[in-house]
Amino acid sequence: MNVNQQPHMASPYGQPQPGYQGYPQPGYGGDNVPSGYPAQYAPYNGPGSAYQQGPPQGYSPYASFPSKTLTTNLVSDLSSSSPLDLGMRGPPTSGAPPVSGAQNYSQFGQGETQNGPPPMVAPPQRPPVSQPYTPGAVNLPGPQPPYGQQYGAPPVSMQQMTNQMASMQVGSTAPSPAGPGYAPQSFPQAPPVSQPPFSTAQVQPGPTQSYGHPLPSTQPSFPRPPLPTSQPSAFPAGPPPSSTPSQLPGVMQPQPPVSQPSPYHSGPPPTSTGFPPRPPFHGMQGLPMTSQGPPMASQGPPMASQGPPMASHGPPMASHGPPMASHGPPMASQGPPMASQGPPMASQGPPMASQGPPMGSQGPPMAQANHILPTQPGMPPGPINTSLSGPPPQPGMQGYPPQQNGAFGQVRGSQPGYTGPYPGQQNYAAPSTAPAPAPAAPKRLDPDSIPSPQASDMPPVQKTRHRIDPDAIPSPIQVIEDDKANKGSEPFTTGVRGQAPPLVTTKFQVKDQGNASPRYIRCTAYNMPCNSDMAKQSQVPLAAVIKPLAHLPPDETPPYLVDHGESGPIRCNRCKAYMCPYMQFIEGGRRFQCGFCSCVTEVPPHYFQHLDHTGKRVDCYDRPELSMGSYEFMTTVDYCKNNKFPQPPAFIFLIDVSYNAVKNGMVGIVCQELKTLLDYLPRENPDVESNIRVGFVTYNKVLHFYNVKASLAQPQMMVVSDVADMFVPLLDGFLVNVSESRVVIESLLDQIPEMFADTRETETVFGPVIQAGLEALKAADCVGKLFVFHSSLPIAEAPGKLKNREDKKLVGTDKEKSLFQPQVSFYNTLAKECVAQGCCVDLFLFPNQYVDVATLGVVPTSTGGSIYKYTYFQAPSDQERFLNDMRRDVQKQMGFDAVMRVRTSTGIRVTDFFGSFFMSNTTDVELAGLDCDKTVTVEFKHDDKLSEETGALMQCAVLYTSCSGQRRLRIHNMAVNCCSQLADLYRNCETDTIINYFAKYAYRSVLSSPTKNVRDSLMNQCAQILACYRKNCASPSSAGQLILPECMKLLPVYLNCVLKSDVLQPGADVSLDDRAYLRQLVSTMDVAESHVFFYPCLLPLQKLDVESMTLPMAVRDSEERLSRGGVYLLENGLNIFLWVGVNAQQELLQNIFGTPAFSQIDSNMTSLPALDNPFSKSLREIIESIRAQRSRYMKLMVVKQEDKLELIFKHFLVEDKNNNGGASYVDFLCHMHKEIRQLLS
Repeated sequence: MNVNQQPHMASPYGQPQPGYQGYPQPGYGGDNVPSGYPAQYAPYNGPGSAYQQGPPQGYSPYASFPSKTLTTNLVSDLSSSSPLDLGMRGPPTSGAPPVSGAQNYSQFGQGETQNGPPPMVAPPQRPPVSQPYTPGAVNLPGPQPPYGQQYGAPPVSMQQMTNQMASMQVGSTAPSPAGPGYAPQSFPQAPPVSQPPFSTAQVQPGPTQSYGHPLPSTQPSFPRPPLPTSQPSAFPAGPPPSSTPSQLPGVMQPQPPVSQPSPYHSGPPPTSTGFPPRPPFHGMQGLPMTSQGPPMASQGPPMASQGPPMASHGPPMASHGPPMASHGPPMASQGPPMASQGPPMASQGPPMASQGPPMGSQGPPMAQANHILPTQPGMPPGPINTSLSGPPPQPGMQGYPPQQNGAFGQVRGSQPGYTGPYPGQQNYAAPSTAPAPAPAAPKRLDPDSIPSPQASDMPPVQKTRHRIDPDAIPSPIQVIEDDKANKGSEPFTTGVRGQAPPLVTTKFQVKDQGNASPRYIRCTAYNMPCNSDMAKQSQVPLAAVIKPLAHLPPDETPPYLVDHGESGPIRCNRCKAYMCPYMQFIEGGRRFQCGFCSCVTEVPPHYFQHLDHTGKRVDCYDRPELSMGSYEFMTTVDYCKNNKFPQPPAFIFLIDVSYNAVKNGMVGIVCQELKTLLDYLPRENPDVESNIRVGFVTYNKVLHFYNVKASLAQPQMMVVSDVADMFVPLLDGFLVNVSESRVVIESLLDQIPEMFADTRETETVFGPVIQAGLEALKAADCVGKLFVFHSSLPIAEAPGKLKNREDKKLVGTDKEKSLFQPQVSFYNTLAKECVAQGCCVDLFLFPNQYVDVATLGVVPTSTGGSIYKYTYFQAPSDQERFLNDMRRDVQKQMGFDAVMRVRTSTGIRVTDFFGSFFMSNTTDVELAGLDCDKTVTVEFKHDDKLSEETGALMQCAVLYTSCSGQRRLRIHNMAVNCCSQLADLYRNCETDTIINYFAKYAYRSVLSSPTKNVRDSLMNQCAQILACYRKNCASPSSAGQLILPECMKLLPVYLNCVLKSDVLQPGADVSLDDRAYLRQLVSTMDVAESHVFFYPCLLPLQKLDVESMTLPMAVRDSEERLSRGGVYLLENGLNIFLWVGVNAQQELLQNIFGTPAFSQIDSNMTSLPALDNPFSKSLREIIESIRAQRSRYMKLMVVKQEDKLELIFKHFLVEDKNNNGGASYVDFLCHMHKEIRQLLS
């Protein structure tokens, strides 16, 4: 549930706050459409009637889908056994449409709302699951009869029901040889699951499906046999495994059943004893855990009651359609029709609603990741199991179906301790006629079967809706945590070809044994298709994100430097690939065969060495180039420009001294900082001073050059007012050594702010400023970098003069692309000249209005430079961020005048490049500067067949000048496997890298296509990738199931984040400059940065353990995960927000802010007070460590719940619907399922 459910502020609050980072402000201006689903996908509920929208009642952040607010309904949606039906069916025919008003804040007392992870109170233990778990299927039901049908009919008999259910399968699974069953993945904390991979249980369409009944245990209809689990199935009472939870595909992690601690939960695993009477667990999948009511099982499907119907959110997930599990008719035997759908089944009793808050409110279940929703809550408690043929009941668990984690269609068993359904009511799940026996002695609790609040406890609105359980769809947090548990402890050795590395979110150590570290190269697929037909069929992009000068952690060895003397590096005669571990020595070591082109080359006499009995050179492990994936060569003069060794580089600082720049304090701050920063210029050996020379220029409408030669007593200024024909007025004395000219430089830096303190000049030039720096480097015959500090649109008469072309009316039209293109060609020509000279440009912008970043950024992005933007710069609040960025930018290791080429083995070739660089031909990437943060993304295409035996090879070679003036070659080699089966391709992909590629591809496409077309093509490609998997790799199952490959189960959630981003779908308040800035920023991001940028990290600080110093487990980016009593830290690589709930404990506030009162917290603070308590110290250390991991310094913003800044914060809760028309995760998943079904049909 949405934690803050207060009346929603419908309209965003006007203008961005001045201090706001320069980042586009998330939609403040767009209204939330109250109940509509903003654009992007029409609501996909079947006929409209199914979901009447009404204005949201509660505060629902997604205004239009009330349901989203409630997590409670989650359960219900899927609760029936249906697999994850994402509501593809028609609207129910009978029964009132679910209400979609937002729900009330919560049924629990305020303080308790558990929005976040489950309470730590004893979380229940997750029972072992024995169902087969098919990895990733989510059932999105296909057409099914409207619910109405069931209403009148008598409930189907249990047996039938079960049989039907049994036939459903949920299946997503990672392709696996074994078939759907796919081996259980190991989930942290959970017992092994044996279910089939996430298949969602699928319900067969048909009127009979009653969702609530237990599934027959008999035939688990998974095509594959269920995996054995460690325990017998516990279904005695519960439904058979067939109902496997639908796990979203891929969700391999078993989601813990409800009772498991939620993934978010950092606490100990629940004990098996009982559940605390707390508000529902967030983590649980099943019904909420409250202790209040009879056990779920007995309750019947949670469905209706749970929450707003899915529908309400977007495409209806299950809820709208046919009954799909959750919406459908109530379980047959269950009680009144679900929510309000029709007359209650007669005998059944109250609606499921009684089940309790939707899961949602509980928090994501741990395991759940994959499953779409757990559903079966309503299974009858007891006897049904007779009809099931599943394994014998587990002793301890008797009456509960083995809850798969989070699976959908599971049935829930009755709860121990409760004898039966609510008193006075019939069993919901069981046919009404036969009451279920009381459960036997205490059994292990099935998480899913936790009792939930009675219907009477819930707000009426709540009773009527159901929706897809967000906890049942794949959870990014669960995937991240499972990867940390599985791959974070052992070093990653790169010697095995085609081995996918740990995720970027996992901390791990790399041991280079012949392939480049994933810190240097990450691929979208580590099994490359053998031929182009397979690649076209799958649509999986084949690309590599390469970060040639990446910074390594202290426990990893930097690349070794190899010097072959005057002869230079050994290369293949034909393709010119450099010596590497893929070269095969033959004829006793006298010749070698190239791994890339197979050409045989003589080994130079000085490099000859004998071979051992395996055919390897005996010195193989003594030579980095024969045994390592990454290393450097010293080059000879042949690799240098004009055949002469380069001069050491120079840094030139060009400072805008116009009125705005002086008034906002930028000029004074830059000059003051440079006095100390010049002692930290980059150097290779920390004990030797840097040999980089420096120069200084100031400008407004004219340029001022300074002679700071060591022999002068005072600096001399020379003014160049003829900006149309720029030249450097002095040679000797402009570029100097810092230590020799320190006194003169300091005198100059003290004088500049005073000299221009009273300036009235407001106009600036920009083109001539870069020309001046370029000419100075040419005159000194050296490479270097220009640091330009600029404040306004260059409107003064001069080359490169610009006009204000900001026109919001073009946004969303076919002409919008022109706004991302430079308005004049002058800068493209200038950029080409800079690259030729090795002149890299870094631009620091301090705008108060439009400055045309799309045009000013041309030179920085073409030369390998960076752009930093501080909108509405105010010294008190923004100085810290600017200074940290500037220090890092000046000090970081970098290469100059670089050329990069990627060679590949026969069969594939590089066809496209993305990043900040210039290309004068089709193969060489030219970078005037290349620093440790920049990446170049390359795309491969087939030009022939590849073989599974040899795999595919790539070698990235970067020739550059180091900061000490040496010319070097850095080599990174990577070998990946090749496959002839699509299942192998889908088993070894990396979603984070695919998203990095898609974002860069889309952000470049906006230069030539309308943003709507770009979004549609991305969605279409994603649907094709998933449809190809479903058609060719997944085990047969009904069209109603959404089946995702295990390693791509997060593709929909991450792709939706890219589609909703400010570049592709801006809010009314996002400026064109911000969009251009972000477009250029993302083009050079590595995979770790793009991951957190699109899916921010949200940490619940109230769970911080100050003793262990480990971070609390993150929670999903959704408002329903926020607890009013909590404090959360959100970071996306550019911003850090500290969100404070209105009911946060006084002790927590006292420890963080030094005041116990929420009202006294100053939301303008940009740094936390240094208080003398362990919590304050730990929190400040966490913030510093997060900042240290990112390439840009993140300013801290304190956001109080219900404060106006909250709209900015909510913009980063990417699983929710946003004000710009971006869909919620649940809605987008439904939309993707619909697209996949269309492709398959």
